[in-house]
Amino acid sequence: MNTESQLTRLGLFDARVPRYTSYPTAPHFSTSVDEQDFTRWIGEIRPGARISLYIHVPFCRRLCWFCACRTQGTQSDAPVRAYLDTLKAEIALLGAILPQGVTLSRLHWGGGTPTLLSPEMMTELADAIFDVVPLGEDAEFSVEIDPNEIDEPRLDALAAAGMNRASIGVQDFNPEIQSIIGRIQSYEVTRDAVDMIRARGVSSLNADILFGLPYQTKERISESVQKLLSLSPDRVALYGYAHVPWMAKRQQMIPSDALPTPQDRLALFETARNLFTWDGYHEIGIDHFARTGDGLDIAQRAGRLRRNFQGYTDDASDTLIGLGASSISRFPQGYAQNASATSDYTKHIRAGSFATGRGHAYTGNDTLIARLIEALMCDFRIDVAEITERFGISDTDLQAMFRKAAAAFPGMIEITDSAFTIVPDGRPLTRMIARAFDAYDQTKAGHSHAI
Repeated sequence: MNTESQLTRLGLFDARVPRYTSYPTAPHFSTSVDEQDFTRWIGEIRPGARISLYIHVPFCRRLCWFCACRTQGTQSDAPVRAYLDTLKAEIALLGAILPQGVTLSRLHWGGGTPTLLSPEMMTELADAIFDVVPLGEDAEFSVEIDPNEIDEPRLDALAAAGMNRASIGVQDFNPEIQSIIGRIQSYEVTRDAVDMIRARGVSSLNADILFGLPYQTKERISESVQKLLSLSPDRVALYGYAHVPWMAKRQQMIPSDALPTPQDRLALFETARNLFTWDGYHEIGIDHFARTGDGLDIAQRAGRLRRNFQGYTDDASDTLIGLGASSISRFPQGYAQNASATSDYTKHIRAGSFATGRGHAYTGNDTLIARLIEALMCDFRIDVAEITERFGISDTDLQAMFRKAAAAFPGMIEITDSAFTIVPDGRPLTRMIARAFDAYDQTKAGHSHAI
């Protein structure tokens, strides 16, 4: 039986499963976590600790139809200006309760399109952040950059503020596919943006590209990947397009009958994967690739790779604070998410309170299972000694969990006294195998394809 037949038999092409950027996943958050929990968790950060900060800018000049992010379109700077004022107020609230001496290990501006801020707004936002929590030694400051929405003055402002990593979205370079997904972005525009970024001394470059788009073929994705490789990004996220029109209404603009089958999605992924590895990139987890010496490559080799809402990271901080509408914070105690609607978020902040709308406080085996899933997603392997020592679970009980999870995936998992390992042929099943450890009900959550 060939590998695809085995994967078919095990249900890969029918399953819909979480991406496991958190555990439990966001559909299981509830209103049981509120502003008081968020405030208390902030206060419990150790003085002098290093934390990470995510800033969400939910505005775009135009809405891409493929996107499922919390965004809204605007052609005017007025709502952006008002939102920036609200963000600054939230940053001030954070500063009032943040323990002394805390510094940033990572700062990321995402969206939406954070580069639609004017140069003056960018400087204003950076100053507001660093007045409250400065960048620590060897900190990383990354910004999501839309090549269609960037120019030299804005890049000057970002470089002056300390940006040392840029992330560009490519999706696909084929004009027909771009038209269908509502994202027109030529190779030339992308190349020019990369050149401007590097001209300012920002040497670390991320890029995102999608597989599973409408009318995408192996020939078309090969051409797009090769164009991307000519830009020499340090790391690449090869994400599967998640068609969830019941959640993201704008995706109803995309013809579902033009989408590749799950089997074709796997072929598209493998085509792109082969091109990246042939060009010298190292595979990172299930969908990232990195050059030798990139932080993700170093972290994976050292067993320090982590997973969060932005994907894979080498950030060692156990606290990630999300600011802005819909942003999610991760603490050792659990998760807290801001109100998703910009209007609700703004109302809370302007009233002088945090905008926490929901979340999850860890209970029971949450932290144990979270680590088991993260280990699989990052390393395809769970180390028995690490888990038993860190969580106090007996070897007998852990091995019982292993056997139960492995039962549905014969031939794809190796269990020894020291580890639970997904074999190379089974790696496309990683999210499904991770789900086998998940203690929460997945039947009501509308997740994306397993591949």
